[in-house]
Amino acid sequence: MATTRTFGVRSETAPLRRVVTATPTTTGNFAAAGWRAPDPGLLLVQHGRFRDLLAGLGVEVLNTEAPAGLVDYTFVRDSCLMAGEGFVELAMTKPVRTGEPPRLAAVLRGLAVPQVGTLTEPAHTDGGDMFWLDESTLAVGRGFRTSAAAVEQLAELLAPEGASVRAYDLPGWRGPEHVLHLMSVVSLVSADLALTYPPLAPVALLEDLAVRGIRTLPVDDADFEHQGCNVLAVRPGVVVMTDATPRTQAMLEAAGVQVHTYAASEINKGDGGPTCLTRPLLRG
Repeated sequence: MATTRTFGVRSETAPLRRVVTATPTTTGNFAAAGWRAPDPGLLLVQHGRFRDLLAGLGVEVLNTEAPAGLVDYTFVRDSCLMAGEGFVELAMTKPVRTGEPPRLAAVLRGLAVPQVGTLTEPAHTDGGDMFWLDESTLAVGRGFRTSAAAVEQLAELLAPEGASVRAYDLPGWRGPEHVLHLMSVVSLVSADLALTYPPLAPVALLEDLAVRGIRTLPVDDADFEHQGCNVLAVRPGVVVMTDATPRTQAMLEAAGVQVHTYAASEINKGDGGPTCLTRPLLRG
């Protein structure tokens, strides 16, 4: 008897079927987590409308709640990697986030998603530092948030399902206390189109995109600071992005991309875009 698949991700642009989100907590030390102080009520409203937007686009949204005090937990992408055969529980180097991966891993196990591995010392990484470049290649940003050991362990864990890992060196930029994820500087929009922020994007990654025939659209400096390079493809050529980057939105629409926006003034105070707010469970 055929069964309906409920998990599996080996693409960033294949139709998004199921996703986990997490309602933000309104209590905790936002400053210690690097947030600018949000309006608690508006933060909850904006996240709710973001979930509604995804659901309206045909995505099954499985929402959980951030525990009190874990203000970054709403950025659920960072805690676990979703692959074709299950998920990998990651390990974070940011002290206030170390409790997040075990919590999300428990949620995923509760949804009957198999766990294919757990990163162990000295590995550390955030999910925002990785994306599926194609169906057999996981791109991983090597920077302050992602160690060489994490790259090695991910390669070992993904090899059984025929996937390889390609690491790209990220610049130091503003130092180890500031977040610069690989997905801060590139977002795939479709099989042949991507947004990039050229000043910080790894040269090798830009070269690999060109080799694959992926055209790139450059995000400008002002929009980059407001998550302009961070968009979530819900299917090829259809994306969700914040409403704070009108020039990038116009550029995408001129390229034939269907854009859906959400108000993100408070969520953006944690420096996270729509990919950060979602952990896709099933694409395709």
